[in-house]
Amino acid sequence: MNVSKPEGERLSKRIMQLRDCSRREAEQYIEAGFVRVDSVVVQEPQFRVSKQTVTVDAQASLLNLMSITLIVNKPVGWTDGLEAPEPKRALKGPQALRSLLSATHRSPNDRSDVRHLKSHLAKLEASVPLEYEASGLVPFTQDFRVQRKLIEDMPFMEHELIVDVRGEVAPDALRPIARALRDERLRLPDFKISVGSANPERSKLRLAVKGSHLGLALYLCELADLEILALRRIRLGRVSLGDLEEGAWRYLGEGERF
Repeated sequence: MNVSKPEGERLSKRIMQLRDCSRREAEQYIEAGFVRVDSVVVQEPQFRVSKQTVTVDAQASLLNLMSITLIVNKPVGWTDGLEAPEPKRALKGPQALRSLLSATHRSPNDRSDVRHLKSHLAKLEASVPLEYEASGLVPFTQDFRVQRKLIEDMPFMEHELIVDVRGEVAPDALRPIARALRDERLRLPDFKISVGSANPERSKLRLAVKGSHLGLALYLCELADLEILALRRIRLGRVSLGDLEEGAWRYLGEGERF
């Protein structure tokens, strides 16, 4: 059985010749968007070339390549990204948050000015859980320093959530929650809860708590006999969700820190 060989050579091999560099360096030049084939940017090192014109950006440098962090607005009923990140798992069903990590779901309101690369959507780690029934801020990162901070500082990092409940809630309706916080037997985490806005149909509560405590909002609302209509995380540490649309993502800005 004759198996025909692919035409041409790998783009990474051509770049190794042009830049006199290692294979890994050649792949980095390509993945960073510095390489053009017949004037078209190609970001796949395995792309095959023969007689095409291959050029490398004159300003190309591997010194400024960075690991990125994405902020995603998780929709209700989607996983939080802590499932296995393998591509086959990520494509299972429309409810996997990782399936939103594609160029088409980047927010048009992203103000980071980061040039999007295909490599930015690979090797992303998640470490901050969020309820399946909740929406809001979930971070994904390639940066081991950010990942380490999210894990090590999680018990001290404040989460801010907006809890929508049915009906008009007066401030004194939260007294059962205040009593529970003072009860040392319950060993509840330190938190602050207040009424943000209220009308006869719907009220918004603000809940701020240090650390990830899944189920806390539901428990507190049950103490006060309040029915949750929606739950959304709007801030994690010093990073806010802002105007990021549900189901979309943006890059963590240069000046943003958790």
